[in-house]
Amino acid sequence: MRWLKNNFVSPSQLRQLGVLGLNERNLACISAHNPRSSFPSVDDKLLTKLLAQDYQIATPALLGTIRHQAEIAKFEDYLPKQGGFVIKPAKGSGGKGILVIQFASGDKYLKASGEWISRQAVERHLSNLISGLYSLGGHPDAAIIESLIHSAKEFADFTFEGVPDIRVIIYHGYPIMAMMRLSTRASDGKANLHQGALGVGIDLTLGTAIQAVQDDRPVFVHPDTGSVLQKLRIQNWQYLLELAAGCYDMTGLGYLGADLVVDAELGPLLLELNARPGLAIQMANGAGLKPRLEAIDQHRAQLRGPAEVSEVRVKVAQQLFARQVCSVSPLNVE
Repeated sequence: MRWLKNNFVSPSQLRQLGVLGLNERNLACISAHNPRSSFPSVDDKLLTKLLAQDYQIATPALLGTIRHQAEIAKFEDYLPKQGGFVIKPAKGSGGKGILVIQFASGDKYLKASGEWISRQAVERHLSNLISGLYSLGGHPDAAIIESLIHSAKEFADFTFEGVPDIRVIIYHGYPIMAMMRLSTRASDGKANLHQGALGVGIDLTLGTAIQAVQDDRPVFVHPDTGSVLQKLRIQNWQYLLELAAGCYDMTGLGYLGADLVVDAELGPLLLELNARPGLAIQMANGAGLKPRLEAIDQHRAQLRGPAEVSEVRVKVAQQLFARQVCSVSPLNVE
């Protein structure tokens, strides 16, 4: 896909570039390939954790859950004696409602962004969360308290006070596109593109950066650390892709997004799954999803015999989508 300098394209150009639109994603991908009966396993992060345990897929440690307002006053009973923690809605979406605490001192809590908040602020957050402020459909929810993930050292220069995550789009078990989301000061230390995090397209074969965007605009260096994004490289990339591809076998969802992280001590972990992954990954990669969906459909139509296992599916995807450098890609401009 050619990077367009003005970022404005016509509908016909988008079609030529193979960009998948929202309506087509909803109809041709989600409705067509995701059984409604499988949605709860990914919409509820608690169920996802239990399912991952059955498939021996590592996830961040669960410290506790809070379901009722009366339980909020005792939330500190679930906190680790040392270190930080994360509070998130069990049925949240888009990164909303996630509170990352790096350190606790008395009744003060240090957020990933460097801001100190009070115990009362944490309690208000829990109350809003349980009331359904951040959940899908606004229904009452449960608060999950997890152990804090410590980012791998190789990412230290590419993120601001937060843990980067890796989004992989999986189509019938084949990884078709990936990006890394890097937190910034603007995103409050969260790897959330809508709040100002960076989206870095990742080459499926090499695990290296292709191009990067922030707020849909090309960037070359991290705005807070000054690190050159072209130098970003993900170790254990093959294993991470196989982990993501295995989520298809776990859920039965034909089109999903797998969000992974790399902990400094525990290694690769499954953070969560998404049955309705967003489309900004196309901007981060400078490539459209439609040609890749069609390529997998053609490959599957030619299969004979038993279904391919996750390791084989990863290799097939890497062969089909070997890197095609964008002619004016932000990370490849001289």
